[in-house]
Amino acid sequence: MASSEHEIQGEGYERIDQYDPVSIKRIGDHYSDILSTIGEDPEREGLKRTPERVAKALQYLTHGYDLDPAAILKSAMFTEDYSQMVLVKDIEVYSMCEHHMLPFFGKAHVAYIPNKCIVGLSKIPRVVDAFARRLQVQERLTNEIRDCIQDTMKPHGVAVVIEAQHLCMQMRGIQKQNSVTTTSAFTGAFLEESKTREEFIKLIGSRLH
Repeated sequence: MASSEHEIQGEGYERIDQYDPVSIKRIGDHYSDILSTIGEDPEREGLKRTPERVAKALQYLTHGYDLDPAAILKSAMFTEDYSQMVLVKDIEVYSMCEHHMLPFFGKAHVAYIPNKCIVGLSKIPRVVDAFARRLQVQERLTNEIRDCIQDTMKPHGVAVVIEAQHLCMQMRGIQKQNSVTTTSAFTGAFLEESKTREEFIKLIGSRLH
């Protein structure tokens, strides 16, 4: 995906929808072939622009490859004498399973314990989105968010919980429509101190399935 599709403004991470026409055509041509292969007519009225639309949608859904999550955090890190837990919960997550390229979606809950450094609160959801807008598995997504915050901010600990529904389970395969997958990842105080971890779980507990 060409970097020219995005513009960096101000703090940086306001995305402008601009698409690389070469990539759009290449992806669109493949989708025309796919439509023909499944028995459709890509020239009929309702499908004439579908390959282009799908190509643009795919570029948007994977635009996280063009983002640097650590840079997002570094753009708004501040020295502050605050050492209690900072929690951002119910962050909407939309991603695509790398096994079937079907969506999974849900909520992320992210907490950290500052070590003389805090970050602008909007940057936490942006980091989540930067990793989610890639082909993913939920387990790796959870770890990547944790590791990025830990490695960039060096806090006393990081906690990440993601709960999501996977269309690859709900629309195909086992077809269990009400299943929810929960993953977690911890560092530092959240691993070493049970009271800290329990406080985090209690704060988000009413939201867990």
